[in-house]
Amino acid sequence: MLLRSFVTAVRAGSISRAATALGQTQPALSQQIRKLESVVGRPLLNRSQAGVSPTRAGEELLPYAERIISLSTQALIQTGRSLGGHCGVGLLEDLAASHLPQALADLAQLHPGTTLEVLSVSRTAMREAYDAGRLHLVLDEVTDVPGPPRWTVRRPLVWAIGQGVDIAADPLPVVLFSNPCVWRTSVLETLERSDRRFRVAFEGNSLVSVLAAIRAGLGIAALMPANVEPVMACHDAAALPTLPDVHLGLARHPRTEGDPLVDVVETVLRRMI
Repeated sequence: MLLRSFVTAVRAGSISRAATALGQTQPALSQQIRKLESVVGRPLLNRSQAGVSPTRAGEELLPYAERIISLSTQALIQTGRSLGGHCGVGLLEDLAASHLPQALADLAQLHPGTTLEVLSVSRTAMREAYDAGRLHLVLDEVTDVPGPPRWTVRRPLVWAIGQGVDIAADPLPVVLFSNPCVWRTSVLETLERSDRRFRVAFEGNSLVSVLAAIRAGLGIAALMPANVEPVMACHDAAALPTLPDVHLGLARHPRTEGDPLVDVVETVLRRMI
């Protein structure tokens, strides 16, 4: 599917990583994206040695492409009968702010007899809700999932640039998530290994606060691609250190095995992520 190839390339930040994720060759994936660009009539990706990023046309297409993929996925997994029941889903905050809740909302609309609950809370509260049976699925960093992960996936982090921030500044102003945060440690280690002088300009314990700091032009921050607003995109990735991937995992409560609603929700999450 042309749209899936495009979305996967944007999420991965690389044609080669996207091809691996989709089980295709790099030339085949590149050809699909160029075919989509031909249909749209405009370039959708900025290509460089550091990877790919969406053009303005690509940024405009991305949310529509994700919504179409979501609806197509749900159409494919429908069982021919209406689903019912309750399914609680725990999401890492950065995923809760992405396209995943919209996919779940679309699923609930297709099956009016269902109740889907999405929680984005602290690791301790997530564990308590999971142990109590309120949450049936938890998609979070592998180190934070409340049970053995059924599957794992790696997703890239990218730099988000505050308005007016000079990425050549010395020291480089950086916006960080407060402790405890695995990403914080990874970002600091990446900057230290690069021998790049930097200073912590702002710390926040939520995605909302970190985004506010970036919008205010306080510095740069490491985010998942879905949370980077168009004006925050870095178009010169080679000028900044390469960030590590995020290792995500999904845990499923053992008491939900065989539950058709939970089966469907897990399938949606896996295909969308």
